[in-house]
Amino acid sequence: MSGYLTTHVLDTARGCPAAGLKIDLYRIEGEARTFLRSLVTNADGRTDSQILPAEDFATGTYELVFHAGDYLDANGTAPESPRFLDVIPLRFGMSEASHYHVPLLLSPFGYSTYRGS
Repeated sequence: MSGYLTTHVLDTARGCPAAGLKIDLYRIEGEARTFLRSLVTNADGRTDSQILPAEDFATGTYELVFHAGDYLDANGTAPESPRFLDVIPLRFGMSEASHYHVPLLLSPFGYSTYRGS
């Protein structure tokens, strides 16, 4: 089995998928942080392709960066200066070749994540 990475972002304040949210993926090696790709969530709050497909998968440490502030601004959440949640970095490890699913449950004042299936 080869590994790959997916996500799903849900806007818990509005009760819907978070469409149009930009996500960046980085690989972390020691102090080095290497940009791999950028994707945007679709109408279902998922990306149209795997964030890290099987052909690019390698075990190691990664970081997903969710651009929540831009998403909240675009969806009419009352602006703050500075916004409480703007950019949300999630650093995690992938230790075996399997499906890693890292969802984000988002609201203007909080978020949660977990290893999904």
